[in-house]
Amino acid sequence: MPRSLVGLLVGLLLALAAAVGGFGAFLLAVVLGAVGWGIGAQLEGRLDLSGLARGRGRG
Repeated sequence: MPRSLVGLLVGLLLALAAAVGGFGAFLLAVVLGAVGWGIGAQLEGRLDLSGLARGRGRG
């Protein structure tokens, strides 16, 4: 699926969330979208979150 189409769909869904639920629902949709993007990018190998899982450690 082309990125422009994905961007269009995301924009429409965010607009729908804002229209139906107000600003709070809009912010929730943005945060959940960012979390979903992060998980998808991790699964595709474009994002490495292993440092977050390990923590800083001591040393």
